[in-house]
Amino acid sequence: MKISVHAASVDLLANSLANLSHVLEKGHAHAVARKYEPALLLGARLAPDMLPLTRQVQIATDMAKFAVARLAGIEAPKFEDKEQTFEELHARIARTIDFIKGVPASSLEGSEDRLIKVPARDRTLEFKGLDYLIRWVIPNALFHVTMAYAILRHGGVDIGKTDFLVGSGPGFSQSA
Repeated sequence: MKISVHAASVDLLANSLANLSHVLEKGHAHAVARKYEPALLLGARLAPDMLPLTRQVQIATDMAKFAVARLAGIEAPKFEDKEQTFEELHARIARTIDFIKGVPASSLEGSEDRLIKVPARDRTLEFKGLDYLIRWVIPNALFHVTMAYAILRHGGVDIGKTDFLVGSGPGFSQSA
């Protein structure tokens, strides 16, 4: 069975972002229940030289929207990177999911061989579409989703592997 670029990009990224939104909900609820400022979690990081939770979410959503846009050969929406609350991060995730799910699967057909150029600080990376997706997008998006999960977990939020993999969405049964 051949996996489509749509399934490997839109479906995978939308699911990962929905699960990210789920763990963020739990993070916000954790801060509220313990009566501390939610901004403490949003600014948390695992190491001093690491990006904080808010930026991890911004990068994960950027990876998803730019990936699908580049593969489809269209412009990605621009986000301001000003989110400072859990609500604003949820809205950003929802906008990203809406955008990537709104790209017709037919727009991604044949993108496996499309030349993709990615600006990266002092150079431009070039990939064929499938390599871009498999070797750049998926590892990067999942890295930042994982870091957001790890920051929340380190902050004491009661989340586990099931929250990361399944979140609150359909697809898997959470019963044994």
